[in-house]
Amino acid sequence: MTTLPAILQEPIQALLDDGDKLFDKGKFDAALAKYQEAQALLPSDLERWEASTWVLAAVGDARFQLGEFDAAQPAFAQAVRCPEGADNPFILLRLGQCELELGRDESARDALARAFAGGGDELFEDEDPKYRALLA
Repeated sequence: MTTLPAILQEPIQALLDDGDKLFDKGKFDAALAKYQEAQALLPSDLERWEASTWVLAAVGDARFQLGEFDAAQPAFAQAVRCPEGADNPFILLRLGQCELELGRDESARDALARAFAGGGDELFEDEDPKYRALLA
C-alpha cells in the first residue's frame, strides 16, 4: 500500500471531508462534486494508492444514493482493485448492490457473498432485504 505525498493527500482528504459533510446532510449531488474534485487530484495510476480506494468508494456511494447504478458500479469495481479494496466489506456490498440493480445476478451474488463473509449480517442491517435474500 502506498500513501500519497502530503502535497496531494491533504487537499484530497479535505475534499473528502467536505463531501462527507454534504453526504451526511443528504446532499448527494454536492457531495459527489467534492468527491470528483478529489478524484481529479489522484495520480493516473489509481490502483497504486490507498487514497484511491476511499475516493472511488465515496464517488460510488454518492452515485449509488442518487440511483446512478451504471455510474456507481465502475467506481466500486475500480476501488476493489485498489489497496485493501478487495477485502473491504462495504465496497463489496455496494458493488454487489449495483450489479444486482443492473441485472447481473451472478456477479451480484459473488460480490454480496464476499461482503457477507467480511461483514456479516450487520453489514446488511440497514439495506434493502433483497440484497441479503440473494444469498439465501
